[in-house]
Amino acid sequence: MKQGQYNDQQILAILQQAERAEKTIAEICQEHNLSPNTFYRWRKRFAGASPADLAKNREIEKENVRLKRLLAERDLEIDILKELLGKK
Repeated sequence: MKQGQYNDQQILAILQQAERAEKTIAEICQEHNLSPNTFYRWRKRFAGASPADLAKNREIEKENVRLKRLLAERDLEIDILKELLGKK
C-alpha cells in the first residue's frame, strides 16, 4: 500500500503498534512500506488523537471549506456592487 492510501484510522493503528513497542519503528515502517520521515510526520500530526477526535476534525475541516466558499462568494458580490456603483 502506498503512503497516500492510508486513512486516518489505519495511521492511528500503525502509530499504536509503535506505542506498544511490539516492533521497532524501522520494522513497522518496512512492514507498511513507509519511510521513517512519514512515520514521524504522522506521529507529530496525530499525537494523542483518538478516532473520535479525527472525526470531529474532519467535520470542522468540511465546515471551514464551506465557510471559506461563502466568504469568497460574498466578497465577489461586494466587488460587483462596488463596480456597479462606481459606474453610475
